[in-house]
Amino acid sequence: MIYVFLATGFEDIEAIAPVDIIRRAGLEVQTVSITGERIVKSAHDVGIEADLLLSDVDFSQAKMLVLPGGLPGSTNLDACKPLTDAIKQHYEAGGAIAAICAAPLVFGHLGLLQGQRATCYPGVNTELWGADYSTAIVECDGNIITGKGPAAAFEFGYTIVDFFLGEGASLPLRQGMIYQELVEG
Repeated sequence: MIYVFLATGFEDIEAIAPVDIIRRAGLEVQTVSITGERIVKSAHDVGIEADLLLSDVDFSQAKMLVLPGGLPGSTNLDACKPLTDAIKQHYEAGGAIAAICAAPLVFGHLGLLQGQRATCYPGVNTELWGADYSTAIVECDGNIITGKGPAAAFEFGYTIVDFFLGEGASLPLRQGMIYQELVEG
């Protein structure tokens, strides 16, 4: 199972676009509220109903833990000790993690980016402690995927699909969603 964690103030497109792409690829993904309530308000005051509450997550079934960015969403994720403890344990056991925009700061603060290539929203790079900072739209280094910001949401989702299904597996989705046409002009 791929879990996407929602905190109050998450960036709408950075949560919804990857979930949509991952589901189109046939992979299992569930959204998880860390607020204790099923409805989580985004950075743009859109209420999204999460599939699960944090207390209901079976981390033993997790294949990847995904953090959408946004503010204060990213700082709310970072402040959630049960979540950060689970991320650290999952990663240290060889599990995959992904974060976009400001959310890679969570991985930086946990010390998980030491010597890893990572990208994030401009200005947040000072929080990627020990990372080899990149300005790429998306970076995949080992079991860590990071994305730069809202405009990277599609590429971030496609990269997650390729991570699980193999390089190029997202191409039919890219074509079917007219994304490939957009980027090729």
